[in-house]
Amino acid sequence: MRPAIGNLRTSLHLVILAVAMFAFGFALVPLYDVICDITGLNRDAAQALANNTQVDASRSVRIELLANVQNGAVWRFTAPNDPVNVHPGELVRVDFVLENLSERPLVGRAIPSYAPAVASKYFKKIDCFCFREQRLAPHEKLLLPVLFVIDRKLEADMKVMTLSYTFFQQGTLI
Repeated sequence: MRPAIGNLRTSLHLVILAVAMFAFGFALVPLYDVICDITGLNRDAAQALANNTQVDASRSVRIELLANVQNGAVWRFTAPNDPVNVHPGELVRVDFVLENLSERPLVGRAIPSYAPAVASKYFKKIDCFCFREQRLAPHEKLLLPVLFVIDRKLEADMKVMTLSYTFFQQGTLI
C-alpha cells in the first residue's frame, strides 16, 4: 500500500508543477511589457522613428501604392487611388481595403514588395496589416492601415518608390 501513496504524491507534485509553469509562462508577457515600459528597454527602431520630429521638408518622395491578389482569389483588394507625397522622416498612414467576395469565411495574408528593390531598407513600417493574418466573414470589408516612415537616410536621387502588396488566401474557416 505504501508505494501507491508515494506515486500519488509524486503525480500530484508533477501536476502542481505543470500548472505553476503554465501560469508563470502565461504571466510573462504582461510582466515583460511592464518591465519594458518602466525601463525603456527593447523599444523598436521603427517606433523611435515614429517619435522623430526631424522631418526633411526640403525634399519629397512619391510613394506609389499597388494592391494585387493571387490568381483565382475571391478577394477584392484595393490600394489608395492616388500616390502619396512624403517627406523623409514624416509619419504617414495609408489605408488599403480588403473585401471577401465569397459566401465563406476566409483567411489570408498580404506579402509586401518594393520597387526599386533598394527601397525596402528605407521603408520603416510601424504598423502594417501584413504583420497579421486577416480573417473575413462572408462579404465582410476591412480597412487595412499601414503606418510608416521613410528613413531620412534615403538617397537624394530616389524620387519615386513603390509599395506593393499581394494578398494570398491561406484557407477557409469552417
